[in-house]
Amino acid sequence: MRVYVPLTLPGLAEAYKTGELGAGGPLVAYAVTPALREWYLSDDIEELEYAALSRAALASLRLLAADPGAPRRRVVVAVDVPDGAATADPDRGLDPAALGEVRVAGTVSLAKAAAVHVDAGDAEADVAAAAEALEAADAGDDDAQFVVDGAEDHELLWYATQEIPNLVGLRD
Repeated sequence: MRVYVPLTLPGLAEAYKTGELGAGGPLVAYAVTPALREWYLSDDIEELEYAALSRAALASLRLLAADPGAPRRRVVVAVDVPDGAATADPDRGLDPAALGEVRVAGTVSLAKAAAVHVDAGDAEADVAAAAEALEAADAGDDDAQFVVDGAEDHELLWYATQEIPNLVGLRD
């Protein structure tokens, strides 16, 4: 099963240093869950995977909002885990904020990563603005939601796992 793990560049650097994701607790990730399938109303697995990736990108934005020192680039690591290793919380199944959210027990080797998705440098201003506007958007501010949506207009770039050292070198 493919899961999408939201991170920041410092989080990716730490994962690269330790060789694992999710140290210290269950790993929060996003995947094609039954609730996501129902919400998205599609049978196209590529569209569903993209929806899960987008949910992880929003979670990465939340991590950036909580870490003002992190470079303003969303980071998502695509990882393959055994079927059944990722479980959705049944109590949050109807929560729109939890669509596609899963928990992976234990740590996952970074060697299991299939790819890394990161914002390009030209997205930094919009991502920074979105991170600042996130709290207001969550409170229902339509103007703030427009700013958050502006970050989503930027497609995350695909990187091979061999490029992780160069990606974490982007940190200033």
